[in-house]
Amino acid sequence: ATETRDFDALAARLVSPLPEGLVDFFHVNTDTGAPELAIELAARFVRAHPGKSAVVMRCRIPRTFVDVNRRLDASAAEYKAGGVAPGLMPWVTDPSDLALCRSLYDTYTDTVRAARDRLAPDGAMLLLHTYAPRTVGVEVDLEIVKSLHHAYAPEVETQWPVRHAMDIISRDSDGVDHAPPAFVAALTAALAPLDLDLGRSHTYPLHPSTMGWEHVMALPDRCVCLEVRRDLFVRHFQPFAEARILPERVASLADPVALAVEAFFPRA
Repeated sequence: ATETRDFDALAARLVSPLPEGLVDFFHVNTDTGAPELAIELAARFVRAHPGKSAVVMRCRIPRTFVDVNRRLDASAAEYKAGGVAPGLMPWVTDPSDLALCRSLYDTYTDTVRAARDRLAPDGAMLLLHTYAPRTVGVEVDLEIVKSLHHAYAPEVETQWPVRHAMDIISRDSDGVDHAPPAFVAALTAALAPLDLDLGRSHTYPLHPSTMGWEHVMALPDRCVCLEVRRDLFVRHFQPFAEARILPERVASLADPVALAVEAFFPRA
């Protein structure tokens, strides 16, 4: 859900009082560029492997309201330990809204599980996400819009640390790495000539409070979660506006990731 219309469509169905300007949080916090990169990777894969198929599963539910990449039954302490925002946002309070968000969540996550269960023995799963260029430390509460505008003020924004160009989310809280070694090696080698740095769970750990944990545990050495920095998809990163994704940027980012995906499927 990366377009303003995605936000507007669900917001119009809710009756809970929403913070003013909440769409600004949507834009700064949504996975801009992930759908375009996923489609490009899928197209490249099937061209290279005509006998195989690739399924792209895109969620149009804004994580501004409910995050389908979280376990909704996790506690606030678990989310904090995982370094992630909660599954249901605090402004969704009306019982009918909670039921609607839960229904949408269940529909999407059940569909993903069904696709995962249909994977062939040599099938693999890539959990593709994007993140803002900088780690911005704000609380996800009813003051989120005000907090974000302060955090992105010109005199404040440059104080936040810059994130890696890409980050493989594979190390759990105990430091155990669950990433497929061939994927890591291939991506590391492919990024080096491009002067793009690669993190290893630098942003947050692979944690049981997330659906990523479930998928990785279900597919040992056949599933990997990857974050890509959003400003790499655009000419100028703007936190509070819908991004204009540049096809040439998508293609250049797909080059190294496609090589890493190929590592899932070594040729005879």
